[in-house]
This record gives sequence, C-alpha cells and structure tokens, in this order.
Amino acid sequence: MSRLFNAYIMVDWSAAAAPREGKDSIWIGVTKRDIRFRPTFEAFNPPTREAAMAQLRDILADLRRRSERALIGFDFSLGYPRGTAEALKLKTNDWAAMWAFLGANVADKPNNVNNRFAVAAKMNRLMTDQAWPFWGCPPKDAQRWLSSTKPTYDAAGLPPQFRLAEEATAGKGKAGAKSTWQVFGNGTVGSQAITGIPRVRTLAAELGDKARVWPFQTGWKTLTEADLDGVAVVFAEVYPALVEVKPEPGEVVDRAHVRALCEHFTRLDEAGKLGAAFAPAKPPSDEEREIVEREEGWILGV
Repeated sequence: MSRLFNAYIMVDWSAAAAPREGKDSIWIGVTKRDIRFRPTFEAFNPPTREAAMAQLRDILADLRRRSERALIGFDFSLGYPRGTAEALKLKTNDWAAMWAFLGANVADKPNNVNNRFAVAAKMNRLMTDQAWPFWGCPPKDAQRWLSSTKPTYDAAGLPPQFRLAEEATAGKGKAGAKSTWQVFGNGTVGSQAITGIPRVRTLAAELGDKARVWPFQTGWKTLTEADLDGVAVVFAEVYPALVEVKPEPGEVVDRAHVRALCEHFTRLDEAGKLGAAFAPAKPPSDEEREIVEREEGWILGV
C-alpha cells in the first residue's frame, strides 16, 4: 500500500515574548526518507517564531525540489469553539473568518515581542464587553477585559469552554487538552493559537492550491491519494499527549515530543493506516460534522 506522505513535520510551538531555546521553546521535528528510503529524523530549535517560519520555508522548499508531500502538525488549536466567530460578529461564522481576524490583529515582531494579551482582551471586549471568555495573563497585563485569574461568569449564550475535539481527549494524556480560552499558565494553548494561527495562515497562503488545512479544506474523512492529488502540504492539529514519549538521555522533553509524533505518524503511514486517522473514530452526527468542518477543527488521531 502506498504512503500518503513522504515527510512528517511536527511543530511544538511557543508564544514566548523573547527569543528562547531549549526547554519551553519552539521545536521542529522532521522525518523524511534518505536515499535508501529509510526514515531519518532531524530536529531544529529556532529561537523565535520568525526563525521558525524561515526554517519551515527551507524544509518545504527542499521537499518541493524533491516533489515530496509533507504532513505538518502544530500542537495548538487551529479552530475556536463553535459560535466564536458569530460572537465576534465576523462576516462569516467559520474558521477562515477567525484566521483572517487574527491575521489582521496579531502583531508579532521578529524578536518575539507580541500583543497576544491585547488581542485576547479585544476579543473579550467584542464578545462580552467583560473579562471573559479569554482569561489568564501576567498581573502587569491585566485590564478591564482580561484578568490574570479565571473569572466566574454565566456562560449561557457564549461559545462553550471546550471544542468537541478537546472534550474527546478527556482521559488521554493527563486531564485532557486545556481550553483555548486560557492564554497564560503551564500547559495552556490559548497564546500558542493566537500567535500560531496567523503564521500557519501565512504559510498556507504562500503555498496556495498546493496546501490543504485539515479538516476544514479536506473534510473530516479518511484521506486517500486521490484526495491529495496535486497537494504538497497538509496542515493539521496534533496533541503530543496522545503519543507515549520517552526522552533519550539528555534530550529536551519538547524535542522528544516532536520526535515521538514524527515516529508515530510515520509508522501509521508505513502501515497504510494514516489516511483513516483523518476521519472521526466513530460516526458523528450531522451537526457534529458541520461544527468540526466549518469552525472548530479536530485533533489528528483523536
């Protein structure tokens, strides 16, 4: 059985406000096949998001020269809980409108200085004119529309705390994936999504019709070679806690995460099982499918 991909690129993102390497920084893992078609792994640790973009462009350019297709996984949510775009009063209630909103509002300088807390506060102001649903920030960044601790509020009529995909991770990893509304604190992904989605949007735009964002542009279904004809890159959301990680001696845990994810998806593809991982594990309702494909997205392998 033929493989869907030639290379597997996994990205452990960071929303750090200053250049950082080592623990709690950006790690990019790449598994591709050597001249003997053996999978080989390489890791990169760019100190800034700008450097990470340059590294990803270099990797993709090399694969393009080799006419090879890549799966790129990012460890942050690519969509927001259902109803978020509507609450923000965007033109359309879908993922593309959210991506465009973040692309227009996030300022992320080459030295990693960014305005993620201001963007979260703006979204709170537009959705509720209160310090919710986004929460979490250093005390110095707290303001009327963003609090440093989780506020108590009536969530009726607001987008839910978790996406369907995050609810499905309960019992996997530790306590399951955290809410994208939390933008500060250990293990949170809210800031990563705010700073990361505009970067993925830029890469996807540069690739044009050679790229697909799963499941928004592919459908929440088993992917086949026919589905990916002419496609060079598939972007997906991944969740490191789904894969067992055993750091090698002296290996940074974040590096081990991307290595384990690369190994995992390589094995699935070698066994002819990766295509099915893009489909729901059990048949969803029509409403669930529409929510996932239009606005929330999903986590590959959940």
